[in-house]
Amino acid sequence: MPAWLAAVAGLIIPALFWLFHYLGWPLWLLGIVLIPLAWHKRAALPGLAWLAPVAGVFGVLALLMRSDLPVRLYPVLVNVAMLIVFALSLKAPQTMIERMARLTEPDLPESGVRYTRRVTIAWCLFFAINGSIALATVLYNDARVWTIYNGLIAYVLIGLMLGGEWLIRQRVRRHG
Repeated sequence: MPAWLAAVAGLIIPALFWLFHYLGWPLWLLGIVLIPLAWHKRAALPGLAWLAPVAGVFGVLALLMRSDLPVRLYPVLVNVAMLIVFALSLKAPQTMIERMARLTEPDLPESGVRYTRRVTIAWCLFFAINGSIALATVLYNDARVWTIYNGLIAYVLIGLMLGGEWLIRQRVRRHG
């Protein structure tokens, strides 16, 4: 499965959840969207290759159980996976953000290494908080609340985090 198709499948689940809910269709049918992710072998970040097969298992469970719970838990799974990968990288020689930074700046100065460590910690906090809120929307058991948060607000927050970090990085670079 092409990487772009797996990404689209992951992104449209909340929108499809809302559509199925609106049309009165069984929400557990959305497990069909998760199953193809099992064949997606490439992970955008090191350490996340296991996420695609687990998503496929969630899809199969949704269909077998005739329950939307595995589909609604998918955003929680993604946040937990990202938190684990980023947190484990804090113990590695290079943090996840440092690895990404070195793709464009191979000779990253020591100040950049310290900065990327702090950004990795910030992303860990983000994934912990975002995943907790995603879980709260599952436990609240309101499809509208789940869809609005996981299909809109979470993506806006990710964009704000990325944009805010970029602005801070520009300022840090200017000031040494």
